[in-house]
Amino acid sequence: MSASHGIKKQRKNRFCGSVEKNRFWWATGLSINKINLVLKFWNCGKTAFKRLFFFVILRLLNLHYFYTMNEIGLKAQDASVAQLGLSNVEMAYWNLHPSELVEESIIRGEGVLTDVGALAIDTGEFTGRSPKDKFVVYDENTKDSVWWGDVNNRFESDKFDALHNRMLAYLGGKEVWIRDAYACADPTYRINVRVVNEFPWSNLFSYNLFLRPTTDEIKNFKQEWVILNAPGFKADPKIDGTRQHNFAIINFTKKLILIGGTAYTGEIKKSIFSVLNYILPHEKKVLSMHCSANIGKDGDTAIFFGLSGTGKTTLSADPARKLIGDDEHGWSDKGVFNFEGGCYAKCVDLTAEKEPQIFNAIQFGSLLENINFYDDTTTVDYSNISKTENTRVSYPSSYIDNAVDPAVGDIPKNIFFLTCDAFGVLPPISKLSTGQAMYNFISGYTAKVAGTEMGITEPTTTFSACFGKAFLPLHPTKYAELLGEKLKKHKVNVWLLNTGWVGGAYGVGSRIKLSYTRALITAALTGQLDNVEYGTTPYFKLKFPKSCPGVPSEILEPENAWKDKDAFKKKAQNLAAAFVKNFEQYASAANEEIMAAAPLVEVTA
Repeated sequence: MSASHGIKKQRKNRFCGSVEKNRFWWATGLSINKINLVLKFWNCGKTAFKRLFFFVILRLLNLHYFYTMNEIGLKAQDASVAQLGLSNVEMAYWNLHPSELVEESIIRGEGVLTDVGALAIDTGEFTGRSPKDKFVVYDENTKDSVWWGDVNNRFESDKFDALHNRMLAYLGGKEVWIRDAYACADPTYRINVRVVNEFPWSNLFSYNLFLRPTTDEIKNFKQEWVILNAPGFKADPKIDGTRQHNFAIINFTKKLILIGGTAYTGEIKKSIFSVLNYILPHEKKVLSMHCSANIGKDGDTAIFFGLSGTGKTTLSADPARKLIGDDEHGWSDKGVFNFEGGCYAKCVDLTAEKEPQIFNAIQFGSLLENINFYDDTTTVDYSNISKTENTRVSYPSSYIDNAVDPAVGDIPKNIFFLTCDAFGVLPPISKLSTGQAMYNFISGYTAKVAGTEMGITEPTTTFSACFGKAFLPLHPTKYAELLGEKLKKHKVNVWLLNTGWVGGAYGVGSRIKLSYTRALITAALTGQLDNVEYGTTPYFKLKFPKSCPGVPSEILEPENAWKDKDAFKKKAQNLAAAFVKNFEQYASAANEEIMAAAPLVEVTA
C-alpha cells in the first residue's frame, strides 16, 4: 500500500462542513436539531464571519471547544501550545474525535479505509521498536536507581535539553495533534499524559491505547507527563548524542518523553509503560507487570505472563471470563488494574477462527499498521507479511465485548507463567514455590522454534527478565522481590505452563494440544489441582500434578513421555545449564530464596 493509495481527495475548508459539525456536536453534547440550527447561521456568511460567530456561540453556551489563531479543539481553558513551547506551530488540534483524525489522515494521503472501516497506514522505515535507541536521562534522581546498561542507555541532561529545543523548532510552522489522556485505571495511581503528535493517525493511536478522559475531565485536565512525538525529525548523532537518527528518550525529572525519527506507534505506548515500571515499584510499592489479566464469573482474577509465541493472547481471551487487559497492568494492595484503555494486537495470519475477539475489533476507529491488501481491493490479506511480520492493530478496549469497565480486578488468585518449551523438558503444568516463582519471573524463558525467524534451524532459548526486559528501568530483582512479597501475603498460586513440546523436543515430540492447555488452566482456576498427587521433575525440581481432568496423564510427567530417556536427560541438562548461565547477570543482586530455586546442573569430570 503506498502512502496515498491513489487518493486524490481535495482538502476541505477546516472551518465549515462535516468536520466542524462533528467537532461541535462531540464537544457540546447538544441534540442534532440544535446543532443544525446553529449551522444555518454558520453557513450564512463568509469564512471570517463564520469563525467569529461560531465561537461566540460556543462561549455563550459555556463550552470549552475553542478557536484561537493557531489552536482549535476541546481543552482546558488554561492549556495552550505556549505551555508546550509550541507557540509557533501553524495549527494545534486538541482532542479531536477519532472520526476527524481518520478523515484528516485520509485527506493528507497518509492512510486509507479498509473494507471494514479501519484506517490502514504505513509506519515507514521502522515497523517495530528500536531498543538500542531507547535512552533515560542521567541526573540526580536517576543515577542511583535506574538499572544502567544495554536496556537503559544513559543520556545527558544538557543533550536532552538541546534535542528538545531542536524538536520544538522542527515543529514550528507545522500542524500538530494534541491528546489529553491518562494511564492506570485505578484512580489512586492515575497519571495524566499529554501527547503531541506530528501525524493525526499517531494521535488516533494515542486515543485508542491510553485511557480516555471525559469531556468534563478534559476541561480541568492538568498535564503531568508530556510525550513529544515527531517521526519526521531526524536526529544528528554528532550533534544530539543519539546512536542514530531515531530515538526514544525518557526524562523522569522533567516528566518529558521525546520520540523522533520513527513513526512506529508502539514507541508511544511503551514509553509510558517504562515510566510506570519506574514510578509504581520505586515510589508506590505497586508491582508493574507485562501481562494479560482476566476475571471469572465469581470475581477471581488471573494473570498471564508470556513472551511472543507462548499463547498469552489466545489463552487469556477466554469467552467464559471478562478481560481486564491484554498487556500492561499494576498490582496494588487493592488488586489488579490495567494501565491502558486499548489493545495493540499482532495481525499476522489473523483469522476470525483463530482470534475472534481481535478480528471483530477491527472496525471503524481501529488503526492497522503495515498490512497489505489483496490485489485491487481494500480487503486486508493478513497472511501477507512482505512489509513486516510485526503487522499490528490498535483499538479501544470497548471494541471487545467482554472487556470490564473500569479495567480493575481483585487480588489475583492464580498466576500463569507461559513458556513454549521447544525442548520438551518442562511439564505441561507445574506449581511453583515463591522462590521458584521469583527465579522463573526473572528468567522469563521461552524458546524460538525453527522456521519462525530467518537463520534459525533448530530451537533456541530466549530469556527476557520479568517477561519484558526491554521496559525495565529498575533491576529485575526489584520486581521479583516485590512479586515474592505479594505472593506470600496473599497466598497466590503460581503455575508454570508449557505450551510447547511433549514426548520429545521439536522434530521428535509434538506440541501439546491447545485443548489440553485450556483444560489445565481450567483445572488450576477451579481448584481441581489442589488435592491431586504431585511428582517432582529432575534438575528443575518442579512439582507437577499426576492427573488432570481432560488431559492424558502420560504427558504430565516429561521424562516418562520420552521414549529415549538418555536423550531427555541430555536436553534437560542443557536447558538447566542455559537457565543458570542466563541468571549469572542477576545473581549478585538476588537473595538466597531466589538463588535456591535455580535448576541443578551436573558437573562433568
